Amino acid sequence: MRTRSLLLLILIALAGVTACNRSSKPAKQSIFMKRATGFAYEVLVVMDKNTWKGEAGRLLYDQLTAPIPGLPQNEPAMRVTYAEPSQFDGLLQYVRNIIRVRIDESLYTKVSVHKEKDRWADGQEVVTINAPSSRLLAEYLAEQGPLLVAWLGEKERERAAGYLESSHSVWVNDKVRARFHAQLYAPEEMCSYKDTTDFFWATDHGVRGRIDMVVYSFPYVSDRTFTLDYLVAMRDSVLGEHIQGAFPGSYMTTVKRFSPSYEAISRNGEYCGVVRGLWEMEGDMMGGPFVSHARLDPKNQRVVVAETFVYAPNTEKAKLIRRAEASLYTFCLN
Repeated sequence: MRTRSLLLLILIALAGVTACNRSSKPAKQSIFMKRATGFAYEVLVVMDKNTWKGEAGRLLYDQLTAPIPGLPQNEPAMRVTYAEPSQFDGLLQYVRNIIRVRIDESLYTKVSVHKEKDRWADGQEVVTINAPSSRLLAEYLAEQGPLLVAWLGEKERERAAGYLESSHSVWVNDKVRARFHAQLYAPEEMCSYKDTTDFFWATDHGVRGRIDMVVYSFPYVSDRTFTLDYLVAMRDSVLGEHIQGAFPGSYMTTVKRFSPSYEAISRNGEYCGVVRGLWEMEGDMMGGPFVSHARLDPKNQRVVVAETFVYAPNTEKAKLIRRAEASLYTFCLN
């Protein structure tokens, strides 16, 4: 089973430790708590070596590194580093995402999970799993492991969305507010746009990987609006009209041979329909992943959609789409 080097994490941690953070007090009591270290979507697993090499460890690793849905190629959900309990001290305790597994039949009668924020460092998430045996741990992970991975992903989105609150494109937010009476914190690199009555499109024109964001609206006609088929049909209609390719007659459309997915989530207590899939240019050689959030504006009887799509040929796309998707979690109607 492949694990990443502990040395890399130690070097990262050293870079993040500053003189003003030194304190003899426990981290929770320190005014100057150290910042969590490491990169987004990385997790340190602390587990007994035999368990790590056994069924439970393999299962956890496979779940953490499962392919991200909605991408054209396999990219892992998380990047995993492993450490034995005897190694887990000092700088390793400041890693941003940590999963600690403790197995002891004399202490535990069933599997229990404890989640703790900022245990040793500011901006840190620590999950402690206690189990009486490796067998019961494996049974628990088989049922609940994917939810744990999803939770870690949610925490990373929250971190990214929090960063966008203080560092985003002000002019994009101003345009969206004026046109749709809504808020959207897009990455500050956005540099050009197209603005019409019910459609707004901004892009960063990235050379190695490009992020685009669109906001559009259409009338709300019935409950059938918030279904996969209806939202995809509206997407193809609106984006096909407004986003054309480099060749005459080329336009954006949703890839149907790899079925997009639909998920209903709650944002600020309100219903939000999330569509995730792949886009392509009909009549052109372009494509990539997209994510859209559809919200109901009951006051104006309309649906407002915020979407991001990425174009990054011949390279990994997870970092780009995740950063852009965090923007959608800042989207709200005023």
